[in-house]
Amino acid sequence: MRVAMYYNNRDVRLEEMPKPDIGRGEVLVKIMASGICGSDVMEWYRIKKAPLVLGHEAAGEIVEVGEGVDRFRVGDRVFAAHHVPCNTCRYCLNNDHTSCDMLHTTNFYPGGFAEYVRVPPVNVDRGTFLLPEGMSFEQGTFIEPLACVIRGQRAAGLRPGRHVLILGGGISGLLHLLLARTFGAGRIVVTDINESRLQAARELGADVVLNANEDLPVRLCEGNGGRLADLVIVCTSVLPAFMQALQCVDRGGTIMCFAPTDPGVDLPVPVYAFWRNNIRMIHSYGSSPMDATVAIELIARGRVPVEKMITHRLSLEDAGLGFRLVAESKNSIKVIIEPHRSL
Repeated sequence: MRVAMYYNNRDVRLEEMPKPDIGRGEVLVKIMASGICGSDVMEWYRIKKAPLVLGHEAAGEIVEVGEGVDRFRVGDRVFAAHHVPCNTCRYCLNNDHTSCDMLHTTNFYPGGFAEYVRVPPVNVDRGTFLLPEGMSFEQGTFIEPLACVIRGQRAAGLRPGRHVLILGGGISGLLHLLLARTFGAGRIVVTDINESRLQAARELGADVVLNANEDLPVRLCEGNGGRLADLVIVCTSVLPAFMQALQCVDRGGTIMCFAPTDPGVDLPVPVYAFWRNNIRMIHSYGSSPMDATVAIELIARGRVPVEKMITHRLSLEDAGLGFRLVAESKNSIKVIIEPHRSL
């Protein structure tokens, strides 16, 4: 079968490898669509394991079913999660699923940028979901990233009417925008330095869009009764955005670090001011099977119109172009690879 083998962000090669054989409890999925995630182009993180086949936002059709699998059959249209928790350890029972050891060690093989993937038994058991009738494979690629956003906003305690600032207008920031609007947030402001992303935020319902190079605390207070943001969501890894978050959160507010900094970067947090003003600072990584279930429901009912964010649909042969588009962060929002798409 054909795969897109990742060496670095500028070197993704079309290669051949054997189609996986499946065993008891496993299924083989023909990948029909797989989204390129921002984390796929975090080169400092990915290059340590290169060469490898990436892709974890995948949807497709089951073409083989292993012995002992009774929940699925050939022809089922599915989304398969790459990481799944055990649901029984102390972390899972405390709703900290992304701290689970199993979640950090599970995966499907070889990756979503391949014609076929083998889904292991534990992923079949608790991480594989039927796509509802009417949901496209393209929409299915948004289940995983939307599930992560759902988990983040739940952890942040977003409530109706709260004012939200989203730093970074890429795919994560725009999903946060759509979900916050769905959940009844008040004023939503999105920042970026890329005009095409700001335009996308406008079209998707942001109340205000601002260039990230502006004086954000001053601009936030304009037309907002002199108030800052109740919830600040950091969706970019650049340090200036984290510094802006510290300056833009209102008293009693919350900062959610949805993106990480680069390794070794420290953030000078004004602990006294945050203590005095009752400001929380949290982070959010990954999702749980329950978050995926909610994501499927929201997409299926049209509550989060994810298909509006697709800017590029590429064949497996053009995966290298897709990686460059996402890494450059210029004129793309969601890039989807379709392994069985004809040139």
